[in-house]
Amino acid sequence: MSVLDQIKQFTTIVADSGDFETIAEYKPQDATTNPSLILAATQKAQYAPLIEDAVSFGKKKGGSAKEQAGWAMDKLLVNFGCEILKIVPGRVSTEVDARLSFDTHATIQKALRLIDLYAQSGIKKERVLIKIASTWEGIHAANILEKQYGIHCNLTLLFSFPQAVACAEAGVTLISPFVGRILDWYKKNQPDQNHEGENDPGVKSVTKIYNYYKQHGYKTIVMGASFRTLDEIKNLAGCDFLTISTKLLGEMAADNSKIERKLDPSKAGQQASVSYFNDENAFRWAFNEDPMANDKLSEGIRNFAKDGCKLEEDLLQRIS
Repeated sequence: MSVLDQIKQFTTIVADSGDFETIAEYKPQDATTNPSLILAATQKAQYAPLIEDAVSFGKKKGGSAKEQAGWAMDKLLVNFGCEILKIVPGRVSTEVDARLSFDTHATIQKALRLIDLYAQSGIKKERVLIKIASTWEGIHAANILEKQYGIHCNLTLLFSFPQAVACAEAGVTLISPFVGRILDWYKKNQPDQNHEGENDPGVKSVTKIYNYYKQHGYKTIVMGASFRTLDEIKNLAGCDFLTISTKLLGEMAADNSKIERKLDPSKAGQQASVSYFNDENAFRWAFNEDPMANDKLSEGIRNFAKDGCKLEEDLLQRIS
């Protein structure tokens, strides 16, 4: 059996791509997208009809050119999501504009708009995860969306234990703790340390979060994300979900080496419970104590926002 087939026995595999033509090959349960992935996919000629439809939709909504581009942007994200849902049997994650990462109310409103656009396309909210950055404001927006509106959320750009605990206490459906980006930071800032295999700081971070969730009975799904190597994936075999690029999915399908389950609820051990969701000062202080998490969260928000702006600018030019 391939590594991909083996790992599917105890982990749900999610495709991390906006290129739905390559997703079908690996038969994942779900798929995740972000502005960077969608921007890359729109460069391919075969997706031109989705862009044209979004631009037409934006124009029909009226308002200023910028307002029309905003509507076209949201419609384009939903168009890609709808196509992906024709391929995967589960859910698709669609990301809220990263520029709203520090605005709880605006995040909620954008999420409601995206869900409404999906509904207009015949997609029920149960098949969509609204993807939100794991800021203090984003976590509280997700709490409201989950409890008041029954909208499932995927909290992304998660780099620290306090973020993970706050998300679980908020009752979010799923978190995406990043692996490769954590490794990137440590390689740059601690180049003399051993970061291989189980010493990979990203692997260690996800393992700690997974074990803590299982120890305390949280229902929030842990979905490891942002992988750099196949070795990182193998060392998180058994995690609830793993979202993986199509490149690495291809490597997994071609690798027939035997793997073992690394994460298992029965081996989670014990750890005292902590709380971060209802105490903003405690959350911000604990997060502030982790320079890696601060750097990578800020960088991730900036980069997603930059690619989102590029996509919106392209739509604005088409509208104009």
